[in-house]
Amino acid sequence: MKTKYIVVYAVLLLLFSSCDKFLDRPPLTELDDNTNGWTSEEKIRMYADKYYADFFNGYGIAFNYGTAPMASSTNTDDVVSLGNQANFTRSVPNSGIWSYANIRSLNIMLDRIETRMGDILSEDAKAHWTAVGKFFRAFRYCELVQSYGDVPYYDFELFDADFDELYKPRTPRNEVMNHVYDDWQYVLENIRTSDGDDQKLNRYIAAGFISRLALNEASWQKYYYNNPTQAKKFYELAVETAQIDISSGKYDIVTDYKSLFTSKDLKGNKDMVLYRGYDAALGVTHAIASQCNLSESTNNGPTTDLLKAYLCTDGQTWGNSAVANASEFDLTSMIQSRDPRFEATFYSKPNLLNRSALFYVTKYFSREAEESVATGKGLPTEFTSNRNETDAPVLRYAEVLLNWIEAKAELAGMGGAAVTQDDLDKSINKIRNRPLAAEAISRGVQKLPVLSLGALPNDPDRDVSVSPLLWEIRRERRLEFVFETNRLEDLRRWSKLEYMDNDQNTDLLSGGWVNFPTELADELDPKNIGVLSVIDKDGTETIYDGTNDTDMEGFYKHQSNRPRLPFLNQANMNPYLSPVGLVQMDEYVIRGYELTQTEGWPQN
Repeated sequence: MKTKYIVVYAVLLLLFSSCDKFLDRPPLTELDDNTNGWTSEEKIRMYADKYYADFFNGYGIAFNYGTAPMASSTNTDDVVSLGNQANFTRSVPNSGIWSYANIRSLNIMLDRIETRMGDILSEDAKAHWTAVGKFFRAFRYCELVQSYGDVPYYDFELFDADFDELYKPRTPRNEVMNHVYDDWQYVLENIRTSDGDDQKLNRYIAAGFISRLALNEASWQKYYYNNPTQAKKFYELAVETAQIDISSGKYDIVTDYKSLFTSKDLKGNKDMVLYRGYDAALGVTHAIASQCNLSESTNNGPTTDLLKAYLCTDGQTWGNSAVANASEFDLTSMIQSRDPRFEATFYSKPNLLNRSALFYVTKYFSREAEESVATGKGLPTEFTSNRNETDAPVLRYAEVLLNWIEAKAELAGMGGAAVTQDDLDKSINKIRNRPLAAEAISRGVQKLPVLSLGALPNDPDRDVSVSPLLWEIRRERRLEFVFETNRLEDLRRWSKLEYMDNDQNTDLLSGGWVNFPTELADELDPKNIGVLSVIDKDGTETIYDGTNDTDMEGFYKHQSNRPRLPFLNQANMNPYLSPVGLVQMDEYVIRGYELTQTEGWPQN
C-alpha cells in the first residue's frame, strides 16, 4: 500500500498566531479546499489517503520512526536500558498541549462532503466517505483522551476568530467518548465492505481497530475511572466489532510468528487485517530491522521480568513446570523449553552488542539474513541503515482475537456470559496453534498446549487483584506483542503502571542469563571489574571483582542499568495522563478564558 500525500502549495496567513499554536492547525491549501478540490470521489479518496501514514504508521519511513516498534516500546517493563530507565513526566512542562491538526482537517472533509458534494457523490459514496472521516476523527479523539482525559470536542470546522470555541473549557471524557461511540455506530453501518483494495479502509479494517480502541476505553473506565456502566458499553462494542472480523472468514492464523515481521510481501496474508507495504524501487523504506541486525549495538534489551513470563511447553510457569530444563534460563534451554515466540524473538547466543541484557532481539530480522551474519557471509545491504523494505503489520488478526477474548472475560465479571473453552479455542488456542518455522523445529521448539479453563497455570507471580483467566489473557498479549507498541498502553488502561516500578520489581534492571566463564570468558577482564554483575534465581547479586570468575553466572546486570525515578503516589504528578503547558494556560488567561490542568497535576 503506497500512502499518498497531499502537497501543500500555499500557507494562508492566520489571524492570530496564538490560536494556531493552541490547535496546531494545518493551513488550508489550494489543492485541499478550492472550488476544484471537491469535485469527484477520486479527489476525496486522495484527501483521505493522507491520513493513512498518521494513523497506520507501521515501521515509519526511513529514520522517521513515529510510533514504530523497537523505537517506541522502550519505556515498559519488558525493556531494560543501559543507563537510566526512561522516566515518566514528573512536572508540568513550560509548553505543551494536544494537537488538533487532524481533527480540524477531518471536520473540513466532513463539512465539504455535506455542503459541496451533494450532487457529486452517490448516496452510497457519500455515506462511505462520511464514515471514513468519522472513523479517523474518532481514532484521533481516542488518542487524545488516552493522553489527556478531558479534551475540547469539536465536530465542526473552526475559524480563527471563533474565540469562544477555540478557548472553550475541556469537554468531559465521557461526553467526548459518547460522541466517538456514535461515530463508530455510523461507521459500522455505512462504510463499504470493500473500496476496491483490501488495504483501503473498509468495514473489516474499521471493525478491527474499533475493537482495539473500544477495549482501551472500556478498560480505562473500569480500572481508572471506576465507571462500570461506561466500561460495559465499550467492552460490548469491542466484542461486537471483533466478532465482525471473526465471522467474516477473511482472516486466519496461518503464518509462523517471525515471518509476520520479516516478510517483504504481506499481500494476501490472512494474518493481516492491515499492513503497510515497503518497496525500495519506489523509495519507500524504513530502518526498524537495522536496529536488530546482529551488527548494530543497542542499549535496549529484555528484562528478566519478561523472560520469566514465558510459559514452558507444558503450559506451566517455569517454577511449576515438569519440562526438562524448565528452571534454566540459558538461551538453549529457553529455546527448547519455552513458548515458541521466544525463539522467534531472540538470537540463539548471548551477544555483547546488546549491552544492557546480552539477549539480542532479532524479531524484525529475517532468518535468512540472520544466517548470513551468523555464518560470516555478511549483512545484506537491505538490512542496513534505512534501506529496510520488509512490510509492517499494522493490525494483525491475532490482536482482534485477543481483544475479543479479553473483552468477553471482562464482561463475564460484570454479569455477562461466562467464557467457555470454545471461546479460548477460537482465540488464544488458535494463536498458539500457528505454524512453526522449519528452523525453529530444528532447534527443538515446540508449540504450547491449549489453554484449558479447567487447568489454568498456577502462577506464584500473579497479581492477586487479577483473576487467573485474565492473568493468562494478559500474558498472551504481552508475549504476542513483545517489542511492538502495545505494552505501555495496556499497563495504562489496566491501571498497572506499578509493574514498572523498579523498587517493587528489581527484575526490571537485569536482562538475560549468561554463564560468563563458558560463554563470554573474554569479558572477565580487569576493565570490567565493578561493571558486570549477575543475579541468581534467588535475587542475590554478584559483582565482578576480578577474582570471582566462577561465580559469574546468572541474569546479567550492567552496573550502569539505573532505575527510573519514582512516579507513583507523587504529589502533583499523574503518570497516567499528560499535563498541559504553563504557556498555554497563561495564553487562555490573556484571552480572558481558563484552561484547567489535567487531573492529578497542579493548576498553577
